[in-house]
Amino acid sequence: MHGAIDALRTATECRRGVSMRLANAYCVALATTDESYHQLLNNSGVNYPDGTPVAWALRAAGQSDAYRVRGPSFFTTALAHQEADGVRPFFLGSSPSTLAALQTEVSRKFPTLAIAGAFSPPFAPIDSHFIDECVSAVEEASADMVWVGLGTPKQDFLSTVLAERLGIPAVGVGAAFDFVAGTVPEAPALAQKLGLEWAFRFAMEPRRLWKRYTIGNAQFTWAVVRNWRETRAATR
Repeated sequence: MHGAIDALRTATECRRGVSMRLANAYCVALATTDESYHQLLNNSGVNYPDGTPVAWALRAAGQSDAYRVRGPSFFTTALAHQEADGVRPFFLGSSPSTLAALQTEVSRKFPTLAIAGAFSPPFAPIDSHFIDECVSAVEEASADMVWVGLGTPKQDFLSTVLAERLGIPAVGVGAAFDFVAGTVPEAPALAQKLGLEWAFRFAMEPRRLWKRYTIGNAQFTWAVVRNWRETRAATR
């Protein structure tokens, strides 16, 4: 977490156009079937393990310094630093009502934080018109960085383009907007610690998340096993 926060603060201060992604098990699973997303994760920006199973898998694979950077926690911790640093963040994504609730709650928690603006883009594919709308909204607000909450993989593709076009950091934070706004309940701290946050979210929204947490979890497990086998074979 500390390393990710420092990286964001440095990129914001230097106005470096970098996309930061908080990759959970679903992101890894999706990358095994979507080649364009696989290439995105490998060839641009920086990835942090959001999701205890991802951090566990990385450490098991030999990356002893891999620890979880939980999206919602990263979001609120970074906002506290941005308030102290005088950074003007922009919120992009979700619905107009959630964005309104988010700004109200953020202003309550961080009263001196200067929110540059917010934009709820239309529910549509990411095409040139969609991107131009988002770029214009952020440019007009003179924001220092962008928080993107559109879900995976959409937010990761968009944050990459925004970072490149605007020359400022763009961070995809998934459901963090909903959690902070209070429109979706967060998992209890114990569930987060035990790596069971996914089970809590599944129980809250089974119709929307069943595919992610059944098929997705199986794909993630297979990806970890396959990587372990390939690594083991290469070291023989």
